[in-house]
Amino acid sequence: MTQSQRFNDHFDTTLEDAYVIDYGETKALYFDGRNVQSSMRVDDPNALAFGYTRAMMGFLLFQPAPRDILIVGLGGGSLSKYCYHELPECTVTTVELSAAVIGLRDEFAIPSDNERFRVVHADASLYMRNQCETADVILLDGFDPYGLPDALTSQVFYDACFRALRPGGVLSANLWGADIQLRACFSRISHSFEQRLLRAKSETSDNDIAFGLKHVALPEWHDLQARARHLQRETAMNFTDLLDQLWQSAHDRNGNCWLVND
Repeated sequence: MTQSQRFNDHFDTTLEDAYVIDYGETKALYFDGRNVQSSMRVDDPNALAFGYTRAMMGFLLFQPAPRDILIVGLGGGSLSKYCYHELPECTVTTVELSAAVIGLRDEFAIPSDNERFRVVHADASLYMRNQCETADVILLDGFDPYGLPDALTSQVFYDACFRALRPGGVLSANLWGADIQLRACFSRISHSFEQRLLRAKSETSDNDIAFGLKHVALPEWHDLQARARHLQRETAMNFTDLLDQLWQSAHDRNGNCWLVND
């Protein structure tokens, strides 16, 4: 979800009000007619149209060969489709609360369920409780019409995400909202992931991306830089700028950078 501002008036909109507008060159998912939840290019259905989704792929810097990716929030399927098509060695499981959103999957060229891809209709806050070291990457992109749901930003939920990841796993969370809410999310993720929190900004919106690393064996710094350059060549995404942001966010109050391992 990407938004430019939060509306304070209360309107009766739910996840089940999801619908699609076809603009010809693109299709967009809405709940309320005001904010785009997801967008797809008709000529390239698997492309990542938003800067925040491209930034979320920063997990590849630390987990370049995931076996299992768990995604919270289907939307128009941008992250689900991209991971499925571009990472053919991994399985992709997407958890979505809204039956209406799942019902629109054909509109967004989302693959049918198969041995490597499935969409689960479930409440992610409950689903995650039953996961223990089942994923190498969690992509957290669950929003409702009003923003970040409380159930997906609690300490309990982030703790469950940590348990769901295998050692070496990465949480990549899309965050958007008021400053006080964002500070709380960053603090909780940092606590759950034993202070191994990295932060970056979307290049095209106000979205923040938080990366939580679970017992990741950090590469040497020059190797991490080389990996960023390689990923940038392969994907045309700005991994070098993203790595610079992550490096800055990893400095402690004394100026030490725990991301550097050399």
